[in-house]
Amino acid sequence: MNGLIGLGGTVALLLVLGVVLGCTDRKHFSPRWLLIAALLVAINDALLTHAYGSLPDLIGGEWNWQGKLLALAATLAIAATPAFGFRRVGLTLTQEPGSLRAALPVAVLYCAFFVVIAVAFPDGRSSGEEIAFQLTMPGLEEEPFYRGILLLALDQAFTGGKRFLGVDWGWGAVLSCFLFGLAHAFGFSHGSFSFDPMTMALTAIPSFIAVWLRLRTGSLLLPVLLHNFGNSFSLLA
Repeated sequence: MNGLIGLGGTVALLLVLGVVLGCTDRKHFSPRWLLIAALLVAINDALLTHAYGSLPDLIGGEWNWQGKLLALAATLAIAATPAFGFRRVGLTLTQEPGSLRAALPVAVLYCAFFVVIAVAFPDGRSSGEEIAFQLTMPGLEEEPFYRGILLLALDQAFTGGKRFLGVDWGWGAVLSCFLFGLAHAFGFSHGSFSFDPMTMALTAIPSFIAVWLRLRTGSLLLPVLLHNFGNSFSLLA
């Protein structure tokens, strides 16, 4: 029940913010795509939580392998539909011509951010399973969802944008980063909602770098690799 209430809070925040932003520029606002984005968030959350505990965990282990794999499978299935498309959501190895020259310095900045975090907040000893999980699942599942299908849905909901740092930014990019931060920092337990500003900052801020890389290169390849680097570096250092 706590998970459902937490999801309800996240979806409510998305819809309220989305409607407010949409009303400021109705010409470039699609309520239908905003609802689709909210539905995507609900599907992703349900699968990550094994339908809120109603599905048996057939894989086991200390980490959520099954939830991540189920959520990834759903993301890939949605990406395969005509309304989305693998190329449109960035599920391609092809990089936009000339983009790597601009992207690589930004990738170094992204890595440096997590190196600093690892030094400032060192982890204890990690198990082999934890290292394997962090080297694979976070980037493979979260990037195609947040910087892939969810970003596309939100960009369709808010089609206005401005050119900045070589890419077209819209409210969709901002909201996708906001939702990524909420997924890590916002929840419901013990009868009340909780919010961790530090966790929000440490997740939402680098997600803007990941969005820029996705938009600049046209591919999720670098965001996936860098995401897994960020999650695992402190475990390997």
